[in-house]
Amino acid sequence: MGTLDNNTPTVAVVVATYNGANYLLAQLESIVQQTYKPAQIIIIDDASTDDTITIAQAFATAHPEVMVVQNETRLGYIKNFEKGMLLANASYVALSDQDDIWMPYKIEKLLVAIGDQMLAYSDSELIDANGHLLHKKMSSIKNQLAYHTPIMYAIGAWAPGHAMLFKKELVDKAVPFPSLVTHDFWLGFVATCYSKVVYVNEPLVHYRQHTQNAIGADTTKNKTVSLTLAQKKQQARERMCLLYNKVKATGHADAVVFEKINDSYSSFSLSNNVKRAKLFFDYRNLILAYKKKSALLKILFAVKMFFKID
Repeated sequence: MGTLDNNTPTVAVVVATYNGANYLLAQLESIVQQTYKPAQIIIIDDASTDDTITIAQAFATAHPEVMVVQNETRLGYIKNFEKGMLLANASYVALSDQDDIWMPYKIEKLLVAIGDQMLAYSDSELIDANGHLLHKKMSSIKNQLAYHTPIMYAIGAWAPGHAMLFKKELVDKAVPFPSLVTHDFWLGFVATCYSKVVYVNEPLVHYRQHTQNAIGADTTKNKTVSLTLAQKKQQARERMCLLYNKVKATGHADAVVFEKINDSYSSFSLSNNVKRAKLFFDYRNLILAYKKKSALLKILFAVKMFFKID
């Protein structure tokens, strides 16, 4: 690992909280004990009803770099993180959940790795509610890897916000954050429109799993309201249109690919079904890079896209 001057660049950590009293203090301690000290720690609380704000304010009293902001009404985790990122006054921003534990060298290693790119993230080690290792990494669930084109975000990705560090200018390029996708998906996607997303193949976070996770590692849980088939199709169309419009606005060369995919989502006509299946076949290794699928399963996925949209 390289070395860094601890005076520059500056890093702001945005900690989004909501009823996180059980775990918040341990996470805050892991942030202030970083080998590369953050210049600013913003605790942005989404109208908690437990002791979260009391814990945060007491911690801020002992640590002058900590700012505590409490929302009067709930914004939801996406807009809460967005508000915190906009308050950040540093060269780089790192996002923090309220219940994880950071390795002491997390910020330092991500700063070394990011280079000239917009965003870097690392692997994570899963722990249970009591902080015990589950002997499972995020990379064992789905592939974690470097992203070098927005096409790799066409239907999904596996670069979580709790493991990210990114340039503050990425926030300006990403706002306003849409509600159709998560804030970390949007950050990674927008980053690929301007640069690469760097991956550090080392767990730098203990990612806590418990029943109150807003977003956890268990992708089998249905954490959203059930939608009808027609609603799912409409949501998929709106999501693809969102991605296409953003890529087009940035002038990225892959906008032509997104335009074709977006057009194929407009209806289930025979021509659109054929176009969609062919596009997913042609770009299957990029679109499905984050999924642990064999070569055969990637082909079958492309065939499936003749009959549906994701």
